[in-house]
Amino acid sequence: MIDIRNLTQEKIAEQLMAIGEKKFRAKQVFEWINKGVQSFDAMKNLPKTLMDQLKEQYYLDNASIVEQLESEDGTIKSLHKLVDNNVIESVFMTYKHGYSACISTQVGCRMNCAFCASTLNGMIRNLTAGEMLGQLYEIQNMTGKRIDHVVLMGSGEPLDNYEEVVRFLKMSCSEGGLNLSGRNITLSTCGIVPQIYKLADEKLQITLAISLHNPFDDERTQIMPINKKYGIDELVAAVDYYIQSTNRRVTFEYALIEGENDSDRHAEALGSKLKGKLVHVNLIPINAVEEKKMRPSQNSRINRFKTILMDKYNVNTTIRRELGSDINAACGQLRNQHIEINTIQE
Repeated sequence: MIDIRNLTQEKIAEQLMAIGEKKFRAKQVFEWINKGVQSFDAMKNLPKTLMDQLKEQYYLDNASIVEQLESEDGTIKSLHKLVDNNVIESVFMTYKHGYSACISTQVGCRMNCAFCASTLNGMIRNLTAGEMLGQLYEIQNMTGKRIDHVVLMGSGEPLDNYEEVVRFLKMSCSEGGLNLSGRNITLSTCGIVPQIYKLADEKLQITLAISLHNPFDDERTQIMPINKKYGIDELVAAVDYYIQSTNRRVTFEYALIEGENDSDRHAEALGSKLKGKLVHVNLIPINAVEEKKMRPSQNSRINRFKTILMDKYNVNTTIRRELGSDINAACGQLRNQHIEINTIQE
C-alpha cells in the first residue's frame, strides 16, 4: 500500500484521474490530509466508492503517537510509531510567538555526535517527506494547536536525507497544504558541506542552523566525527556561500558542555571566526545525557561566554530558553528508553 501523506496534490490528481475520478477530487483529498484526518472515512465530501478505493490502495496513519510525556512548562515529547514499527520522536513547544514542533528526519542517526542520544542505537533508515509531515499532523491532532514554527532538529541529520527533507520543505510550505512560511522553518545540520552548497542553490527561505559546538578542529572532531571530513574553515566557507545565495542569516548552535567547550579561549576563537558575518549564535545548555557523561555549563559561565561574543566581537548571541528538562527532552532519549524496555520484554 502507498502512504498517501507522502504524495503531493499533483501526484494524487494523477492517480485519481487514472481510475476515472475528476481532478477536483485530488484537491479535496489533499485538503483533508492537511487537516490531519486519520481515516478516509473522515473525508466527508467524498463519495463512498472513492473512500473505499482509497482504503484499498493507500494508508494515512503513518506516524501515530504511542507515548507522550508532558513537562511542567507545557512542552510535550511524543513517541511516534511508524508503519514498519520503528519509532521516532517529536517535541511540541510553546513560545510567545506561537507553537513550535521539533521533528525527526531519520530513524536514528549515523553522525555519532558525542553529546547526542539519537546515535546510541545507530542509523536505521531515512524518513519520507510524508512521515515528517505525519509528525506535524499528529502533534496538531494531539494538542488542537496549529504549528506555525518547525525545527528539523530531532533524531537524524537532515542533510543526510537531503532529497526527502527538501521535498518535505516544499510540501509543508505549499498552498493548500500546511502553508507554512519557509522563514518559520529551521533546518539544523552538523555540517555536511556539499549539501549546504546544494541547499543554498534551492533558494528556500528557511533558516539554516549549524551545530558547531567547538571552534577548534581537533576538539570538534572529538565530539563531532563529521569534522574529520569537513573542517571548520571549510564549513564556514559553505555558510558564507549560503548567506550570499539566500541573503538569510545563519544560526550557529553551540551546546555548552561543562569543562569541555565553555572557556574564554573557546569564546574568543568562536568570536574571531564569526565576526562581521550575517550570523547569530544560539548558546544551548545541553540536556544531560547519562549515557554520554556530559553536564551543562554553569549559568555564570554561559553568561560570560555570551558577553565575550557580543561585547568584544559584536556577534549577535542569545541563550536558548530551556524547555522540557524534566521529561528528558534531548532528542533520542525517549526512543532509547522505549527500545530498552521492549528489548527487555522480548
